[in-house]
Amino acid sequence: MRKRLLLTMLLAIIPIAAHAQGALLVVTKQSHALAIVDGATLQVLARVPIGEDPHEVIVGPDEKTAYVSNYGEGTLHTLAVVDLPGQKALPPIDLTPLRGPHGLTLHNETLWFTAEGSKALGTLNPVTRQVETVLGTGQDKTHLVWVSKDGRKVVASNAGSGTMSVFDRIEQKPVPVPGAPLPPASYTALGWRHTLIPVGKAAEGFAVSPDEQELWVGNEDGTISIINLAAEKLEASLAADVRGANRLKFTPDGHLVLVTTHTGKDLVVINAHTRKLIKRIPIEQHGASGIQVQPDGTRAFVACPRDHYVAVVDLHQLRMVAKIDAGREPDGLAWWTR
Repeated sequence: MRKRLLLTMLLAIIPIAAHAQGALLVVTKQSHALAIVDGATLQVLARVPIGEDPHEVIVGPDEKTAYVSNYGEGTLHTLAVVDLPGQKALPPIDLTPLRGPHGLTLHNETLWFTAEGSKALGTLNPVTRQVETVLGTGQDKTHLVWVSKDGRKVVASNAGSGTMSVFDRIEQKPVPVPGAPLPPASYTALGWRHTLIPVGKAAEGFAVSPDEQELWVGNEDGTISIINLAAEKLEASLAADVRGANRLKFTPDGHLVLVTTHTGKDLVVINAHTRKLIKRIPIEQHGASGIQVQPDGTRAFVACPRDHYVAVVDLHQLRMVAKIDAGREPDGLAWWTR
């Protein structure tokens, strides 16, 4: 009897211990702060100032520093920087002449960001705090960005143009001129090939499957465009009834796709393999925004900016189990493995 009781207690403690190893980072736009939320207790540990109009957040390669985009509807030009263990703001990074940083993603030691006001993507070296690469999209409202595991493919959504930009790493060689000497080998350099894929109107939120085979894009009309990422071709248009789709996220096992909408009251859950609706989970009254799935796949956190809380969703039971009061108008979310 004692052994059975001990085992029961141990099994109850294990999930709490797993959650305690991480913290949820929440950008609160009206509060102009980054909330650091304990993963086990869901209590706010600190609120750190992060400047004007903050939107998205990511943890840097040192796993101790967070970067937040100061967006300003495409007009601002800084990334706020936060010392996570110290729970304090560090000097911001000026990205001028690039403007309107929004989407953020990390590949190895390089931080990628969208520069919506400049119709471009950029890369930042977090150590030198210098911009090292700029890729122009030529499209309106270049909003979110993703980079493949090998770093050879970059995807960005262009919400104002209804397109997806796909950049592929290539070897650029000069074109030989008939009758002229061949260009020297030193003229060969690495570059990027840019492919535009039309999707739906106001398509900003997207997600790439864990196996990097499929790109799912949410469209304003409620459909989801599914793109074969290897072929870089539109494969299907899913009538998902997610009008005003805002963010999409695959679960780590690739089984589920989670979708939020600007005006809906539910977190929409779709089977990624059958492409069928599984459930609509009531989470808010006035639309949702950012989604962060815990790395172990047990919980999803959903920012509900107009209701001023973050919804906590149990992904096994597919129901909301808690709300986090992180601050006014939560938006971008990230997970910090402490």
